[in-house]
Amino acid sequence: MHKTPSHAIETTDLTRKFGDFTAVDALNLAIAEGKTFGLLGPNGAGKSTTIKMLTTLLPPTSGSALVAGCDITQNPSGVRRGIGYVPQMLSADGALTGRENLTLSARLYGMGKPLREQRMAEALAFMGIADVADNLVKTYSGGMIRRLELAQSLLHRPGILFLDEPTIGLDPLARRAVWERLVKLQKEYGITILLCTHDMEEADRLCDEIAIMHHGKIVALGKPAELKKSVGEDANLGDVFAHFAGEALNGCSGTAWKSVRQTRRTIGRLG
Repeated sequence: MHKTPSHAIETTDLTRKFGDFTAVDALNLAIAEGKTFGLLGPNGAGKSTTIKMLTTLLPPTSGSALVAGCDITQNPSGVRRGIGYVPQMLSADGALTGRENLTLSARLYGMGKPLREQRMAEALAFMGIADVADNLVKTYSGGMIRRLELAQSLLHRPGILFLDEPTIGLDPLARRAVWERLVKLQKEYGITILLCTHDMEEADRLCDEIAIMHHGKIVALGKPAELKKSVGEDANLGDVFAHFAGEALNGCSGTAWKSVRQTRRTIGRLG
């Protein structure tokens, strides 16, 4: 994989404004190499804007960031060579086969045929989709498409992988299949993963460290176990989200979320 510094991603007062609205407000992060880092927060918190800046898709208004040792504004091509990116929306071409999608990506990375064929074979096997490589992508399940997109993002051996809601809309089995590949990917290749998700179970299972964003700022940062302990003895990550973001899942307030959980526990004790 591509060699990255001890901190795979570092931001200094990274800011993005849209007119008078500040989407990301003086963000300071240092993400260790070889770890899975979760970026959580309610809709509009600034997560996707942050990822777009870090992947050079959107210039910052002010501040700076180093990704894979490259400055996102001074050396965007260097950043792009060192990262892989899987966006929230499914992006594989359904009118092509899985192999054809991979071939197109490999050519965009400038790979010659021998290297291209080798990397494609390895990626298909790693993601468990070699047996359907010559089928049209429109016949794939959502989980298979996600694994194909992961394969595409890894062809050039990046050191950092950005995932924006990678399992959104997937059924539980497909979701777990993607999780298994991500865990295997980190263990075997030591890749750094920045994961943006609304799925609390996903974040708890996959992430070494988590940051919760709210109104463009980091309002909580730490290991999942530490954050849960800071909120309460039996708190889960949903409670942490509600406590620090001031909003709970399903549109409840933080206080309402805690009340619902307390009621459920009472019902459970009473049978």
